[in-house]
Amino acid sequence: MPGPLEFTLQPASWACDRAAIESVRRAVFVVEQGVPEHEEWDAADPTCRHVLALGPKRDAVGTGRLEPTGKIGRVAVLQKYRGSGVGGAIVSHLVNLATGLGLTRVHLHAQTTALGFYERLGFRVEGPEFDEVGIPHRRMSLGIEQRDEQQAGPHGHPQHP
Repeated sequence: MPGPLEFTLQPASWACDRAAIESVRRAVFVVEQGVPEHEEWDAADPTCRHVLALGPKRDAVGTGRLEPTGKIGRVAVLQKYRGSGVGGAIVSHLVNLATGLGLTRVHLHAQTTALGFYERLGFRVEGPEFDEVGIPHRRMSLGIEQRDEQQAGPHGHPQHP
């Protein structure tokens, strides 16, 4: 049985890392799932914050993005790396980015086959099933707890560090 697959996460941008982001999304969405190429790329990519998961040879094995609206999307992991924690790490990274931006909620459109994956990460289904690029989806969301830098002192009053 092979050992665990190694990977690291790195923040990415459409301007600098487009080829790596496209390679993963093309392999997963266009080739594997049959999403039409013209529907995979959109005007949101340049405005999103992206993340890349890199394998031991620094090759892109996963990606995801966070839109300014708080929508997480385009989470894709190459087949060989699925089940190894890459997808969960990508989503957690994007949620942390949203927290750093002061967002209190994130949402996504999950393929119905991935509902359990997102539920294990704390997301909850909202609304009915709908079609997106020929694939059944459900909207899901997650509330984000903002952490105050101040610590509560005696009697619940804030204490500044």
